[in-house]
Amino acid sequence: MKTLLYPGSFDPVTRGHMDIIRRASALCDELVVAVMHNPDKRGALPVQKRVALLERCCALYGNVRVIAHGGLLIECARETGASAVVRGVRPLGDFETEYQMAQVNRMLGGVETLLMTTCEDCASISSSIVRQIAVFGGEIDSLVPEGLADDVRAALGRGGEGGQDGSAG
Repeated sequence: MKTLLYPGSFDPVTRGHMDIIRRASALCDELVVAVMHNPDKRGALPVQKRVALLERCCALYGNVRVIAHGGLLIECARETGASAVVRGVRPLGDFETEYQMAQVNRMLGGVETLLMTTCEDCASISSSIVRQIAVFGGEIDSLVPEGLADDVRAALGRGGEGGQDGSAG
């Protein structure tokens, strides 16, 4: 059984993330989507809220499982039995960072990384852009998976002050 791992912050999940999930899930027996938690960073949405939103979005894919993980990516890959990591790459700026992380993950844990380019209509979407637009009351419906915009706005709260402590969830 081939398992791939798609890690990220998903803070919040975007249409671009879902494009990668859809395409990567077609390439493997199981795709593990891991909401990675860095205890040194305060996310806009609590980790469990991110997991819940992803579980809703991924429900139609029978081979996708969503988890939360707080350790190193190579540990997550080992724990899930993933043969490779999947990462989405947008046209501007992502390649250098993803390349460096892929090299380090291979060096530290023998984990291979598959870089997938984003679809054209999602290339400019990022979680940080979605958060900023939502906090200022802008329209995010076309940037997040269908049916999630109200949940994302509610989780971010009026000023986007939600965080890892669950205060926005």
